[in-house]
Amino acid sequence: MNQEIIDLYDEYTHKPLSRPEFLSRLAILTGGMAAALSILPMIEVNAANANVTATDDLDTETITYEGINGTMSAYVAKPKNAKKLAAVIVIHENRGLNAHIEDVARRAAKAGYLAIAPNILSPLGELPKNDDELRAKFATLKPEESLENFIRAVSYAKSRKDCNGKVGCVGFCWGGAMANNLAVQVPELKAAVAYYGRQPDAAKVPQIKAAVMLHYGGLDTRVNEGIPAYEAALKASNIKYELFIYDNVNHAFHNDTAPARYNEEAAKLSWERTIGFFGKYLKS
Repeated sequence: MNQEIIDLYDEYTHKPLSRPEFLSRLAILTGGMAAALSILPMIEVNAANANVTATDDLDTETITYEGINGTMSAYVAKPKNAKKLAAVIVIHENRGLNAHIEDVARRAAKAGYLAIAPNILSPLGELPKNDDELRAKFATLKPEESLENFIRAVSYAKSRKDCNGKVGCVGFCWGGAMANNLAVQVPELKAAVAYYGRQPDAAKVPQIKAAVMLHYGGLDTRVNEGIPAYEAALKASNIKYELFIYDNVNHAFHNDTAPARYNEEAAKLSWERTIGFFGKYLKS
């Protein structure tokens, strides 16, 4: 697909543009509104495209814990009959917890972890189903409160009887930025994996105690601008890190609900690396 179309969609979901403006510009790129509407299913997120990990050998539940601005809810998955496990906090993109992120939690559980996927929007009450409206809800959140609610997710994980006290996190897009910030703010965090997430303030990087893994799409120029400063700060502070840039793939390449941006090869390779990384720092 034309890279200009994918870049426009990225702008739409992250600036964001209004939907009428997005469609108008998309129509210009595609040669008309009919053509624009015909390609929308290929570029927009659609849960129907998601892989679904079987739960026959997993226990799943929805839990709540106290957030700074209300009650937080989270999807939890873990292997059946497990006793003490390392926990992985799974952090969603900028539309709240959805079927895709729940499936990522199940994948982490399949690998032998207590996976906890909070929904940062849950304190806001009943939520819309439309992605545009969900992203609008994000605009009402205070960043410092969102960070505190994920810090509390780490505390909640450690308080569970089925957690062995070791906690890591993995986040995607907005969640990737959150994973980086958790690494800065939570010294007891053992491992943090960020997929195409904004980088933390370089001045705060020396606070990181966790090992860090970073995954970026080579075509994701918006996010990748921050890589050099982040990597320099990690090196200067002697922080254990691994950084991968996947050539010719886009932002959100791991999200199998977005066909035009999803890259199966990069998604599988990056996830294998992520699970190996957790094995090194959470199971050793």
